[in-house]
Amino acid sequence: MLRASPRYRVLKALAAGSPGLLAGALVFMLAEGLIPNLVLITMGRTVGAIPAAVRSGLGSQDGDVLLTRLTVAGLLYALSLLRGPAEDVLTAMVQAKMAAVQQRRLIEAVCAPAGIAHLEDPAVLDRLASARGELSAYEPAGAAMTLIGQLGDRLSGALACLVLAGFRWWLGLGLFAMWLLVRRPLRALVRARIATFRKATEPLRRSWYYLHLAFRPSAAKEVRVFGLGRWLVGNYRDRDTEAMRPAVEEVRLLNRRVALSGVLVLAGYGTAVATLGTAAARHALPLGTLVTMLTMLPATLQVGGLTAADIALETMLSSVPDLDVLTSDLRPPPLPSGGGRSVTGRPHHEIRFEGVSFRYPGTDHDVLHGLDLVLEAGRSTAIVGVNGAGKSTLITLLAGLRTPTEGRILLDGVPLEEFPVREWQRHVAAVFQDFTRLPLTARENVTMGLHGDRDDPDVLEAVARRAGAASLVQELPDGWDTVLSAQYDGGRDLSGGQWQRIALARALYAVERGAGVLVLDEPTAQLDVRAEARFYDRFLTITEGVTGLIISHRFSTVRRADRIAVLDGGRVTELGGHDELLRAGGTYAEMFSVQAARFAPTRETRR
Repeated sequence: MLRASPRYRVLKALAAGSPGLLAGALVFMLAEGLIPNLVLITMGRTVGAIPAAVRSGLGSQDGDVLLTRLTVAGLLYALSLLRGPAEDVLTAMVQAKMAAVQQRRLIEAVCAPAGIAHLEDPAVLDRLASARGELSAYEPAGAAMTLIGQLGDRLSGALACLVLAGFRWWLGLGLFAMWLLVRRPLRALVRARIATFRKATEPLRRSWYYLHLAFRPSAAKEVRVFGLGRWLVGNYRDRDTEAMRPAVEEVRLLNRRVALSGVLVLAGYGTAVATLGTAAARHALPLGTLVTMLTMLPATLQVGGLTAADIALETMLSSVPDLDVLTSDLRPPPLPSGGGRSVTGRPHHEIRFEGVSFRYPGTDHDVLHGLDLVLEAGRSTAIVGVNGAGKSTLITLLAGLRTPTEGRILLDGVPLEEFPVREWQRHVAAVFQDFTRLPLTARENVTMGLHGDRDDPDVLEAVARRAGAASLVQELPDGWDTVLSAQYDGGRDLSGGQWQRIALARALYAVERGAGVLVLDEPTAQLDVRAEARFYDRFLTITEGVTGLIISHRFSTVRRADRIAVLDGGRVTELGGHDELLRAGGTYAEMFSVQAARFAPTRETRR
C-alpha cells in the first residue's frame, strides 16, 4: 500500500511541516529531470547546425540558426548551473525542517508514557537509536531531499529513454526495461543489507556507548586516571566489527550481483552504440541527431543505476518505521472507566500500599513482595533498609513511574490508576538520588516553569532559605540568573552538596505550587557535616504540612520522622517511631547501634 511506503511517509511529513518547502522540492525535482536533458538536446542540435553554418557563413540564415541554438543552449546550461546552489539552499532548509519535525515527534513519543519502563526496554532503545540516526553516517532528516533528488534522476533517465525512442522505439523502450530489470534485484539486495544492519542495532549501541564515553566530561577523569583510553578503543572496535560483519557479507553479495548485472548492461549499451554507429555509417542519421542520441545514452543510466545515494536513502528510510512505531506504541492508554478523579488536596487521609509486589522485566525475583504500608496524610514516614531492599523502587511506584506487578496503591481508598497519572505526578515533589542538573540558570533549575505560572520571587527566596540555598545563590556572579554550568560563558559549576540544595529547593517550590506529597531520597548524601546538621534542624520545617516519604541511610535524619518503616526482603518488617523501634530491639535497633558506634568516642580517644 502507498501509505505503508516510507517514501510516502517522508513526503507526507514534509507536507505537514511545510507545504511551501514541499512545493519547492517538487519544482526542483522537475527541474532536475528536465533541464539536463534540454541542455543535451539543444547542444546536440547546435552541433548539428555547425556544418551548414560553416558552408554558408555566420552571416547567413544557417549561421543565424546556429547562433540562436547556441544562445538557447548557453542559457539552458547557465540555468542548469544554478541547480547546484539552489539545491544546497533547499536541502539545508528541508533538512532543518525535517530534523525539527522528527525531533519533536521523538520527544513527544518518549515523553508520552507517564512511566519510565519504556526507557529501560532494549527494543525501545534500539528503535530510538535508529530513529535518531545514531547508528549510521546518514541523518534521517536528509531522507526527503535525497528522495526528491532520486525522483528527479529517475525522471531525467526516463526522458532520455523517451528521446532515444524517438530514433528507434525499441531502443528507448529496451534500455528502460533493461534498467528496471537490473534495478529490482539490486534494490532488494540493498534493502536486505539495510535490514541486516538494522538487526545489529544492539552491538552498534554498545559500540557508540564506548565512543561517547571517550569524550563525556563526566567520565574524563576516570578514563585518564585508570588509563582506559586503549580499553575504550578496543571495545569500540570489537563491537563495531561484530555489528558490521553481516553487512560486509551482504556487500560482497551485492558486488557479485552488480558484476552479473554489468554483463546485461554492457550488452544493452553495446546494442545501442552499434545501432547508432550503423545508422551513422549509412548516412541515415543526421549529425545533430547522432550527437543528441549519443549524449542521451549515459543519461539513461539514471533510470535504474545503483549509486551511493540509493544506499544512503534506503538507510535513512529504514528509520521511518521505527519513528512511527515509537509514536504509536508509546501513546498512553485512555483512563479506565470511572477515572479522571481530581487529586487536588489529596491525600485527605492516607496513601496505602496493599499487597504490592514488583518485578523488573527480564528478572526472576520480586524486588517488592506483598508489601503493606500506610503513609498517613500530613505526616512524615522514613524508609530504611540495606542496599537493594527496594526503597527507590517504592518511590517510583508511588510517583506513578512504574506499575505494581501485583497488588495496588490506594489514594484515600481509591485505586491510584483511577486518577489522571500526569496530574498525580505533578502532585508529587521529589528529590531523587540521581536528581537532574540542568545547565540553565539557578532560577530555572528551581522553578522549571511549573504549571506554566510566572516565577514568584517571594516563594523562590523562601524555599531557598528552607533548602539552605539562599547564601549559595547570593554568592553566584549573577545571582538567580547565573547559568549553573562552567561550559557556558559566565556560568558557574556547583559541588555535589550545592546541587543537592538546589534540587531540594526545586521540590519545595513544587510543594508551594500545590504538590501535597514530598519525597526525599538520600537528601543529605552529598552534604558536608555542617550542612547536614543544618538540614536536621530544618527537617520539621521542610516536611511541615505535607505527606512526606524520606529514604536515608543516616539515622540522624530518619529519627526525626513521625514513623519509620524497615524494608527487608521486599516487605515492611518493622514500623513505629524511633524510640519505639529501639525498644523493640529488632533490625532497626541493630542498624542504629552499628551506625552510632562509628561516632562513639573510643577509649584511646577519651585519653
